[in-house]
Amino acid sequence: MPTLTKLYSMEEASQHNTKDDCWVVIDGKVYDVTSYLDDHPGGDDVVLAATGKDATDEFEDAGHSKSAKELMQNFCIGELDTSAPVIPELEISSKKETDNYSGNLMELIKQYWAVPVAIAGISAVVGLLFLRKK
Repeated sequence: MPTLTKLYSMEEASQHNTKDDCWVVIDGKVYDVTSYLDDHPGGDDVVLAATGKDATDEFEDAGHSKSAKELMQNFCIGELDTSAPVIPELEISSKKETDNYSGNLMELIKQYWAVPVAIAGISAVVGLLFLRKK
């Protein structure tokens, strides 16, 4: 009887990206490497940086040994569902939202131009006062 393989979307795999719950995708397979993070010779940061994307290139570039590749099989929990979109659909913002962002940006510009101008003005006054005393 064939073994049923669980399929995971990239979005689902990318949600497991912490030291307490870490999945990586390599060569179309999904691995739960949470229990291996402390034992990974390169440190857990290297593995955590590879979550949320297909880490095949990073894995191959690191030059893993044959025994490392065999060890990986212990952590395989399924395969990547290639029928699911890799990138979630982008939401297109409305003109009203864009105008709101533009308005917020203009407010920030209006607020923060005053600080450098005030510093320049105070410096000019202090400079004039200093020159008057001489």
